[in-house]
Amino acid sequence: QMQLVESGGGLVQAGGSLRLSCAASGRTFSSYSMAWFRQNPGKEREFIAALSRSGDSTYYADSVKGRFIISRDTSKNMVYLQMNSLKPEDTAVYYCAAGSFYGFRVRASTYDYWGQGTQVTVSS
Repeated sequence: QMQLVESGGGLVQAGGSLRLSCAASGRTFSSYSMAWFRQNPGKEREFIAALSRSGDSTYYADSVKGRFIISRDTSKNMVYLQMNSLKPEDTAVYYCAAGSFYGFRVRASTYDYWGQGTQVTVSS
């Protein structure tokens, strides 16, 4: 089992920034591709960003490309999501996910482990 714990969510004004953190434990962190998703009530979980096992490659949804940055610190078993130029439509619960595959996947069902989520609210 891998445990993922997100933190860093909160309330921010449009145009502001937040950095989400995801602490991983219980499994070999470097054996997993990592990703961030978000979800609003009544909607499907939406892919945001993914990071390869090595951390050398990233992939972003068009909706956040150029504004969000995903990164990992393997020495600390941490994954981050730096969110800049936030918009009200970025409001959602944000989830960290880990998948035991190579490369990138955007389907939530392909990931093995999930955190509990952290709320991000962007006011206009």
